[in-house]
Amino acid sequence: MKVYLLLMLVAMGATAVATPLVRCVCLRWGIVPELRTRDIQAVQVPRLGGVAIVIGLEIAMLVGSKIPYMEAVYSTSVPWAVMGGAAAMCVLGVVDDLLELDWSTKLAGQVLIVGLMATKGVQLVSFPIFGLTIGSSRLSLFVTVLVVVAIINAVNFIDGLDGLAAGVVAIGASAFFAYSYLLTRSMGAGSYATTASLVVIALVGVCAGFLWFNFHPSSIMMGGGAETLGMVLAASGIIVTGQIDPSVLETQQVLAGLMPILLPLAVIFVPMGDLIVTSVRRLMHGRSPFHADRSHFHDHLLRRGHSHRGVVFILYLWTALVSYSAVALLRFSWAQVLVCDLPALLVVLVLTASEFPGRSRTLSDSAVTEDAPDAPPTKEKP
Repeated sequence: MKVYLLLMLVAMGATAVATPLVRCVCLRWGIVPELRTRDIQAVQVPRLGGVAIVIGLEIAMLVGSKIPYMEAVYSTSVPWAVMGGAAAMCVLGVVDDLLELDWSTKLAGQVLIVGLMATKGVQLVSFPIFGLTIGSSRLSLFVTVLVVVAIINAVNFIDGLDGLAAGVVAIGASAFFAYSYLLTRSMGAGSYATTASLVVIALVGVCAGFLWFNFHPSSIMMGGGAETLGMVLAASGIIVTGQIDPSVLETQQVLAGLMPILLPLAVIFVPMGDLIVTSVRRLMHGRSPFHADRSHFHDHLLRRGHSHRGVVFILYLWTALVSYSAVALLRFSWAQVLVCDLPALLVVLVLTASEFPGRSRTLSDSAVTEDAPDAPPTKEKP
């Protein structure tokens, strides 16, 4: 555990040092894009924070490669594949931030990067429960790319408020670390050093270091860094599936074997719900689901006059509740988890209900607010 804490601090410190340096370079060289109608900032803010995130991640993992305790982890190509994939995704993000690539070009780049990472060992070969195995190598590659790209874009979707994506991923990654570490202990492994634990603890560190500058009001945005966070989080889930032997799990823990797949989904539970509800609402109004408007959950909250930080905090609570409840299933029964979750769920529901707009608004008022061109813009990405 001490080694993991050290690596987290290295990642946090490296990111905290790199972030203001990247910001200074952006300001000095004029790499500060014009404000867009969907941006929430009132002034121009550099958007290359993803570079600092990747610098912190790479430094932490390179330091890990020099620690004898982690020697077995680096004897495979997997950690190097994650590092290479993160660097490549960072380059794609920088190009997109500077040139604003169209969605098809950006998606093609994501597929290529994830595909290359998968060929180096980060591949979903089997499901961690019931002994289900993907029989074809081509099918395995296809499923891996599909899952990782979906999570990449879901995390990118939540980068709509200052500190939201970094905080949500930090909470989810910390839950993932707890899961991976506890899983290793429950299986009686000779060493607690695993690639999944290494990657997610570094992810926690870089998110924490970046949040110091990205929390509202942010001095720098992560831009394409959100896609890197999503890719690393998804890669961790795939990596941990290889260390699970369902036969050693107790009966009440069998479903916990699905956590490598469920945890990344738990992290994006709230934004995915937002995505679905928002898309359906737009379609019902005869608009494209990609049409930018003021109908997101956080838009409703901000419109009611609540603070930016308060809205982000509510979404943090939901992420923590879902993620840590999932992890708890590894050590406790459904009944025990439910007993603990019900009071917490009630508190979060009350806090959320107190923040959301009341029913006093008329339907016409709601429609006008959502479509008004002079309404305060959001950072939603197309």
